[in-house]
Parts: sequence; structure tokens; C-alpha cells
Amino acid sequence: MLSVLVGFLIGLDPAATVYSGLEKQTRVAIPRIEANIVVDGVLDEPVWQQAARLTGFSQYSPVDGRPAENETEVLVWYAPTAICFGIRAHAPAGTVRATLADRDKIDGDDNVEIYLGTFNDSRQALMFAVNPLGVQADGALMEGVNRSTQHGGLSTSRETPDLNPDFVFQSKGRVTGSGYEVEVRIPFKTLRYQPVQSQDWGLHIIRRVLATGHEESWVAAQRAGTSFLAQSGTLAGLTDLRRGLVLELNPVVTGKVDGTPSERGWRYDTGSPEFGANVRWGLTSNLTMNGTVNPDFSQVEADAGQFVFDPRQALYFPEKRPFFLEGLEQFATPNQLIYTRRIVEPVVAAKLTGKVSGTTIALLSAVDDQATSLSGTDYPLANAVRVQRDLGAESKVALVYTDRLDRDYSNHVVGADSQIAFGGLYNLQLQAAASRTRGSGATMNGPLWQASLSRNGRTFGFKYLLSAISDEFRDATGFIARAGIAVGRLQHRVTWYGKPKAFLESWSGDCLLDATWQYTEFVQGHSSQDRRLHLGNAFAIRGGWRAGARVMIETFGYDPSYYANYALLGTGPDGPEILPFVGTPRFSNLDWELSLDTPRFSTFSGSVYYLWGRDENFFEWSRADIVFFQLSGEWRPTGRIRVTPAYQLQQYDRRTDGTTVGVRKIPRLKVEYQVTRSIFLRLVTEYDSERQDDLRDDGRTELPIVIRDPVTGEYTRAFGFQDNRLRTDFLFSYQPTPGTVVFAGYGSILAELEPLRSRGLRRTSDGFFVKVSYLFRL
Repeated sequence: MLSVLVGFLIGLDPAATVYSGLEKQTRVAIPRIEANIVVDGVLDEPVWQQAARLTGFSQYSPVDGRPAENETEVLVWYAPTAICFGIRAHAPAGTVRATLADRDKIDGDDNVEIYLGTFNDSRQALMFAVNPLGVQADGALMEGVNRSTQHGGLSTSRETPDLNPDFVFQSKGRVTGSGYEVEVRIPFKTLRYQPVQSQDWGLHIIRRVLATGHEESWVAAQRAGTSFLAQSGTLAGLTDLRRGLVLELNPVVTGKVDGTPSERGWRYDTGSPEFGANVRWGLTSNLTMNGTVNPDFSQVEADAGQFVFDPRQALYFPEKRPFFLEGLEQFATPNQLIYTRRIVEPVVAAKLTGKVSGTTIALLSAVDDQATSLSGTDYPLANAVRVQRDLGAESKVALVYTDRLDRDYSNHVVGADSQIAFGGLYNLQLQAAASRTRGSGATMNGPLWQASLSRNGRTFGFKYLLSAISDEFRDATGFIARAGIAVGRLQHRVTWYGKPKAFLESWSGDCLLDATWQYTEFVQGHSSQDRRLHLGNAFAIRGGWRAGARVMIETFGYDPSYYANYALLGTGPDGPEILPFVGTPRFSNLDWELSLDTPRFSTFSGSVYYLWGRDENFFEWSRADIVFFQLSGEWRPTGRIRVTPAYQLQQYDRRTDGTTVGVRKIPRLKVEYQVTRSIFLRLVTEYDSERQDDLRDDGRTELPIVIRDPVTGEYTRAFGFQDNRLRTDFLFSYQPTPGTVVFAGYGSILAELEPLRSRGLRRTSDGFFVKVSYLFRL
């Protein structure tokens, strides 16, 4: 009766129902209405008066369980072919952050995220986000396999979705005197869902308010707990959903012109245009088949330069090709046994993804280009299969198989993993895999296994992990950052929360104990090689400020496998001679780390990271004074222009004499101009300056270091070098909808002898490219 009265007073249809998240009214019977709307950002059609009304948002971050400082209401209803959301977000005048940003680049704006768990399994959801102008971001969230790249300990933050997938939906918004309004329409053609007549969907709605730095949730979700998605509300009793024929054809034409220097001056290789196509076919409402022929890599912005903290770890770069992004979350595993960028230049590929009766299915098969084969003449075949079964409310178990076949070379991996949630706070994750690799007349077999137990409490949490990867474990279709090691890790975290509107909103302290063994040493019961003790602090400050401080006490042992090709150049009775490189058995390190993130001000935001102290010099395996520095910012002078400067510095100075053994500097500037929601211009310029000194046996014999070529067996003196490159990329983009695009760009690389002088720059390569594709949706 109360909800009917409230609806009458604000002008809604008396039949419309109000669902308050604060009052735990999170099971929503949304109306099914035979109506169409014009998505214009104005909620003036009569159908909106009949929609279910979601209110009663509460704060989720940085402190959960408190009423939201801003009023938000979300209207929701569905037609036979689409589900529609109307958002009214109230805010004090002048506090709304809204720009005409590029797709998926709305993190600098106020925004609302809608998570639809169409299989209602508390494990996966599609995310549709909009800023106050209706600019879109979208992605997929599969809980339990999130790749964390942060330094240090634990947090109670929710897992973030992968923003690489793009979905077709309509949205438009406007800023009003009391906040903003957004209209969203998501066609059922875009979604996969259960093949039943009447079904329930999971629903989470998160509002990000940049003026306060808060996240506000319709469901009164708790940061403590094993799952964010398991706390979703429910859209109940959706019936007679009409998806229709789901058949998409996406032909693609790309052309490029590469320029290189030649004896007769600058030479351009025009080549011939390349034709490809992607096909998406919805076999049923819950199964989708995708196919591709000669897919475009679509990497319209080169991967940003990354620093190497430990050269024994491989660098990770995310997938960006449209074909592989569809349903990518279904292939996610712990220890990433499936990494689609290992399929470098597929000639043809197909995959099947979906969910049937509580079982998630993901199959991928691809024929790679000849250039990727060991012989240069064969077509390698790569396959990946993952089958995951739900267990209970939040747990799951999965099997995975991958292979790569290249004439006489073959690699097969089979594995299983499980995630068992219990007690509301605890999560047990197990994984085991084995590989078999044949090639060059030899066969290798190696295991991989991992076990972790975590507790995600509001004030106290922990994570215990033990993992091991054999020296002979190989995964030609996966990403293994470092093989041949075992890791044991204990992390504890405590969190304190301030009073409402306090200066310090929350503080978290964590302690990390970590040990790393060489795999064979671990199996034989020997002591660990590397040991770490990290003590960290994280502060959330009123207004959206974030700060961190950490001390790192470490000891690193000599790694003979990494320095297997190192030797020393000595002088014997008969002249120069090669002497063994022995190294120092162990170094003790002491490092300090500070970080600061500003709020998202109306025109500016920034962050700074600074690490310094005494650490190992991997170039020569000696002691060094190190500095890692990262500075980034974003300036928004208008609602259409974004200027993003960044600077990175990494430097190693020998402690013996203070000389610099290695230094790398990367200043980067990105300028973006959003002409309209569909037309986008971008200029990226990045300077990468790297210098390395002549390597010597620092702190020991001081003899020069030589490095053996593993192919020829010859030793070469490790002389110093200087490499300075300026890379510039320009892009014009027209993208009215995902799949329909026109890209035109130019990129060049210049080099010079002296760093950051901009004198004597010479062009070493450049190129033009054009990509045109159109999405035919039947």
C-alpha cells in the first residue's frame, strides 16, 4: 500500500511498484509491456509510468552499509524483444562529471553500471554502463578468475569486468538541473539467456559518484563475502522473450602501406587489401557459434610500454581482436591456461560458447598462419575447450583441454579447477594440470597445481596460497608468466572504517609473507630462493582521495637458470679465456613505496607512484639503488577533449660506485577529441629511452660479462647501448555501433642518438592503415 501511495504522489501509474534496496525489496516483478520507445534520454513516454521503480541505494565503497548520499531511481520494464532501463540520478548542481567520451572510456565521468546475470547463476554477468550523456561502456564479469596486477596485499574491492567485449545496445542521456537522466534499451538479440519460457535474472546496479569518490549500490551489498554477484537482486518471472533470428555477418577490409628506408630513399610497400569476415549465429538463446576468416587484429593503438620489475616474468598484454572477445570470459581459468593471443594470425577459426543446464561450454579451434609455424610452411592447429559445472549456490568445477599441433611438434594440456565457497566468507580454489610436449625427437611431461584458501571479511581477511609449475610444463595456447617455480604465500588484512563524512573514510593494513622456490628444489624439500615480507597501508580519504604506503623487506637468492648463459671474460696464460659466472649467493633488499590518487575533479585527475630503496641489479646480479616512478594525469578542458600525459622512470645505480647500470624513461602523451558520439580523433606520442652500461662482475671480480648465444654457442661481450625511439600514432575513428567502423591511421617511429633532445631524429619506419567493416544484423 505504501509503495502505491508513493507512486501516486510522484505521478507514476498506481500499478507500478517501488522496490527499495535498503528495505531488501530486491526481487522485482518487472512488467512486460507491448510498447516501443525512442531512446532520446527523456523519460516522457507513458510506458515509463508503468515501469518498476528501484530506489533505496546504499553506499558500497569505500564504506558499505550506509545510506547513499545521493538519491537514485531506476525504472525498468521489458518488451517482447528488449529490456529497458530509465535512470534518474540526483546530484547537487554543478557536481555531475560528464564528457562526450569514447566507448569504454567513461571512468572519468559519473556513470551507472547495470549487471545482468541472464543465467541467474551468481557467477557471471554482462555489464552495461552509461555516463550522464549516454556514452557507453560494456563488458563481461566472470568471478573467481580476475587477473590482479596490483602490488601487495588484499583488498575488499569487487572484481572488475573485462571491458574488451562490445555489445550492441542503445542509450542516450542528458544533464538536468537536479542531476542527470539516461535511457537504455538492450535488445535480447545481444544477450544469451536460459532456454525456458519463464525465467529469473540476476541484477546489480552500481552508481559511481565522482564528486565524492563513492560507489552506490541498489542492493545493499556487503564488501565482505565470497561473491559480489551472489548478492544480486532478481528480475523475476520474465516470460516469452523473443530473440528472433540472431545472425550477424561482419565483413572487414583492411589495407596498409608500410614505409622503410632503402638505398634509393624512402620506400613504401603498398601490398594488397586484405579481406576477412566474422559470423555470429545464435543457435539457441543460450548457445552462440562464431566463425572468422582472416580476422583483423584491430589493434588501433599500440600496446603501451611496460616496465619489467622482474625480468624472469613474461609481460602480459590483453586480447583486442573482436572475434576472440565474444564470450572470452568463458575461457578464463586460474593460471590462464587459455590465452588467445597465442593464436597469432589465424587463417580461419570457429568457437562455440554458452550455457546448458548449469554447464558452461566454451570451444575454440583455429588454424594459424604459416608464418607462425616452426617450419614456415605448415599451418599450426590450435584448440581449446573449457567445460564448467555449477555446484550449489556459488561453487563450481571445470575441466580444460588445449593443444597446438605443428607437424612434428605437439603440445597438449589437460587440467581441472574448482572454486568452493562456504561459510559466506571463505573460498577454496584448487587447480591441477599436466602438459605433454613433443618436438625435436624429445618428449617432456610436466605438472602444474595450485591451492588457495581466502577469507573476505569486512574487517579481517586472509589468503593462503601454494602453487607449483614444473620446469617441463609447457602451454603453447596459454600464458604462464614464469615456469619452473613454486610459490607459497600468506596474506592478512585488517580494515577500519571511519564515521560518516569523516576525513578518513577507511584504512586497510596488510601483511604479506611470500617464498619462491626453484621447482626442483621445492620437490626435494630444500629451502626457498626468494623471500618477501611486505607491510602495507591503504587510505581512503573524504572526497575521493586514495593513498598508499608500503615497506618491502626481501632476500633474493642467486638463480642459476636465469644466468645459465652468463660468463666472464678473463685473461689467461694464452690470452683471453672464458670463466664461469658464479654470482653472489644472496642479497637482502629494503624498499619503500608510496602512491597517491587524486579525486576525479571536473577538469583534472592524476596519480603518482614512487618506489625506491636497495634491491637486486638483475643486469649483473649485484646490489643496486633503485627508483621506479610513475606519474599520470588526465586534463579535460572541455566535454570533448581529453589530454592524458604520463611519465615512467626505472633506474638502477650500482651500490659499489654509484654508476648507472640501467635506466629507462617513457614519457607519453595522448590527446583525444570526440567530435560526435560516433567520430573520434586520437593522437598518441610516446618516447622510449633506454640506456644500459657495459656489464661487469660488479662487486666481485669486476671482469667484463659475456653472454652465450644458445643457438651458435658463441660468447659476445655485453657492451652498453643507448636506444631512443619516438613513436607517434594518429587515428580517425567512425564507429556508430560495434562492428560497423571506419578506422584510418598513420604511425611512425623515429630514432636518435642522444635521449630526449629532439635533435637528429631520423625516421626508421612509418605506415598508413585503413579498416572498414559493417555489421549486418539479420
